[in-house]
Amino acid sequence: MKRVFLFLITNLAILVTLSVVVSALGLDRYLTAQGLNLGALLAFAAVFGFGGALISLAISKWSAKRAVGAQVIDTPRNGTEAWLLDTVRRHARAAGIGMPEVAVYPAAEVNAFATGMNRNKALVAVSAGLLQRMTRDEAEAVIGHEVSHVANGDMVTLALIQGVLNTFVIFIARAVGHVVDRAVFKSENGPGAGYFITYIALEIVLGILATMVVMAFSRHREFRADAGSARLAGRGKMIAALERLKAAQEERELPPRLAAFGISGHVRHGLSRLFASHPPLEERIAALQAAQ
Repeated sequence: MKRVFLFLITNLAILVTLSVVVSALGLDRYLTAQGLNLGALLAFAAVFGFGGALISLAISKWSAKRAVGAQVIDTPRNGTEAWLLDTVRRHARAAGIGMPEVAVYPAAEVNAFATGMNRNKALVAVSAGLLQRMTRDEAEAVIGHEVSHVANGDMVTLALIQGVLNTFVIFIARAVGHVVDRAVFKSENGPGAGYFITYIALEIVLGILATMVVMAFSRHREFRADAGSARLAGRGKMIAALERLKAAQEERELPPRLAAFGISGHVRHGLSRLFASHPPLEERIAALQAAQ
C-alpha cells in the first residue's frame, strides 16, 4: 500500500509541476481561433513528454529508496555489508564510474537494481534475499551487472528515449485530433467532442506502441549489462548467477517503476513478450555461453 501511495503521489506531483510550467509559459494555448499552432503544440508536448521522464529520473534514487524501503550502507555493520561495499567499489573503479550509494532492501526474492541520473552518483541496491541465497561469486556477478548498467548510462538513455516517444505521442494525438474534429465533426468554435475522443484514443494506441519500443531497448541493454558483468566478475560467475535467478523466477517482482532496472523480470510468452523489460533468462545464458 505504501508503494502504491508513493507512486501515485510522485506522479501527481510531476503532473502538477508540469501543468504549472506550461500554463506559466502559455504553452497550453496551442488551439487558437485561427486553428492549431504547431509550434506551441510541439513545445507543450516536449515539456510534458521530456519533463515527466526527466523529473522521474532526477528523483529516481529518492523514490526507489522509499518504494522498496532500501537502507543505504554508510558504515558496514557486519562482514556481509563490508564485502558488499568493497565489491561495488571494486567494480565501479574497474568500470570507470564514481562510487555509487549502496543499499540493501528487505525482500525475500533474489533481485537487485541500479538507478540515478548521474553515472558518478548512482544507487546500487540489492535485496536481503540475494545476499542470503546467492553465493558471493553469484552476488558479485549481479553487482557487476548493475554497475554495468550505470557505466553504460542506461538509466539516462532510457529516460531520453521515453521522453522522445512521449513527445511524439502527445503531439501526433492532438494534431490528428484537431484534423478529425474539423474535417469529420465540422467543429468550428473551439475543440469539440471529436478532438477529445480522437486524441485520447490515439494516446492510448500510440502509448502502447511506444511502450513496446522502450521495452525493446530495455531488453537489449540487459544483454549489454550481462556482457559488462562477464568482464568485471567473470563469465562463469554471471552464468551461475543467471542460473540461480532462473530457479527463483516465479517469485515476487520489483515495483513497476523499478522493474526495468532489476536483474531479472517476469517471464512472458507470446505477444506479451513485446512488453517484457527483460529477455528470457535462457536467452541471456545462451548469449554469454556463445560469447568469445
